[in-house]
Amino acid sequence: MSILTKSLAALALSTALVAPAFAQDGKARNVIVMITDGAGIETFRAASYFRHGALGHEVYDEFDTRVFAATYPLNTSNKPTLTNDGAVTFDPAKLWNATPSDAVFEGALGNYKGYFEGYDYARADFTDSAAAATALASGHKSYNNAINWSNDDKKLKHVGEYVVESGRALGVISSVQLSHATPAGFLAHNVSRNDYVGIGKEIVDSGLATVVMGTGHPFYDGAGKRVENPDENAFRFIGGPDTWARLSKGETAYTLIETREDFEKLAAENLDAKGQKFLGLAQNIQTLQFNRPGVGMGDRLENSPALAVMAKGALNVLDDNEKGFFLMVEGGAVDWAAHANNLPRLIEEQIEFNEAVEAVVDWVEANSSWDDTLLIVTTDHGNGLLQGPNSDKEAYQPIVNQGAGALPLVRWHTDTHTRELIPLYAKGPGADFFTENGKREDGLAIYEVGEDSQLWVDNTDVFRASLNAFGIKAE
Repeated sequence: MSILTKSLAALALSTALVAPAFAQDGKARNVIVMITDGAGIETFRAASYFRHGALGHEVYDEFDTRVFAATYPLNTSNKPTLTNDGAVTFDPAKLWNATPSDAVFEGALGNYKGYFEGYDYARADFTDSAAAATALASGHKSYNNAINWSNDDKKLKHVGEYVVESGRALGVISSVQLSHATPAGFLAHNVSRNDYVGIGKEIVDSGLATVVMGTGHPFYDGAGKRVENPDENAFRFIGGPDTWARLSKGETAYTLIETREDFEKLAAENLDAKGQKFLGLAQNIQTLQFNRPGVGMGDRLENSPALAVMAKGALNVLDDNEKGFFLMVEGGAVDWAAHANNLPRLIEEQIEFNEAVEAVVDWVEANSSWDDTLLIVTTDHGNGLLQGPNSDKEAYQPIVNQGAGALPLVRWHTDTHTRELIPLYAKGPGADFFTENGKREDGLAIYEVGEDSQLWVDNTDVFRASLNAFGIKAE
């Protein structure tokens, strides 16, 4: 047996270990997964403090299932390696190591002192959003940069494909470009997340989803201003100029909507949606709000729909399928704000996401039920290692509440992703999948959460919990 054959055999074994067989409950008609990209636990708390002046007032705080998830990738390569060499390991106990550290983390914004070995561990071997989306959507760990692509250079089947094959509908919406890593993970396959043209073309031409919404509009800039003569590169997020031409002429499976008014009509059920598939492309090439001029709150773009409005519209379309649906909703620009260490807009984006969660909960209670619909709220990874102002002296000091309407006191410890354990909330049929499969981690007590929340699962368990709730068996 050659070295390569041995490596591939070992790789196949490791893949099987992260995607075991599981029982199918088949209790849910619908599954909704909501992802606030790049949000650690203190991001959730910062938004709650600013919005409510206290913790415990967000709608997901009342969910029965409240645990944590690990997010590390298979490896940190940016292409398939065809070997298990360099595989990332994870020991959550190492996160809490308060031994002083003299290390310096070199970030894009500047250098960050190490302070504690636990921080060093959290900043090492982190996932990117592509590998994280692949784990969440396919149940497989892979290399950073992968969009449902394996480390042995093969296509991976994602939850959207399982759902559509079962006769259900698929919806994917985001506050960033619809071909960006997280939405792409639930719609496409590619060896590289950076192949926006290929990903965008697959999204449009496959017609897999009943509803797709996001940004990436070639005729608008990041400030929501009209661009009359965009260059070819501006069309990359929607699959290139030819794909855009066919989409805008009605020559694809999708009805194109662009204006805030049409998004709002769809949400209010004032737009004829029967039997149609929709691709909603908000009038911005970057994000719904984050990339507008300035760095603080205020002066929001008038032509961008709210994420909550997009969620309502998607639900109204998807619910026409009698067999049910799977919907992924991403607050994608939380991650962008964390990369910029921009606290006001981090909070703004997280609040926008929380309002979308509230809209989804309202829809479930008005149009479905918690016996029918499983809702999972989580993130794909941490970003920024946001902690309290004295967290250079006290490991994992929580951020300090300054009251509603005031920014909490914080300290950033990086300007990129982390492998910290991140929050996961769930409610509805199959939510107990996470508690039944969770591992005890007493160190989570540092976040001042109860013993029933001191459990962690892997991010691949989101895929398994989703299929389990539907009663679909993974291949």
